[in-house]
Amino acid sequence: MATSIRLAPDVEHRLDYLAAQTGRTKAFYLREIIERGLEDMEDYYLAVDVLERVRKGQEQVYSLDEVEHRLGLAD
Repeated sequence: MATSIRLAPDVEHRLDYLAAQTGRTKAFYLREIIERGLEDMEDYYLAVDVLERVRKGQEQVYSLDEVEHRLGLAD
């Protein structure tokens, strides 16, 4: 899928420099940045969504003692 983005001039300069110094393409680094950053974004935003559901009482939560007991790990 082709996507275009507009980068700030200083960011584009840094990306150009990195690509030139390493012999890799800017596209290579952009893919790396997106793939690594996407995991962080998923972790954050999906956790925020769950937290909001917990606060609204729409998500079940368990204490450590409850989990241990249900899994048969309680002393």
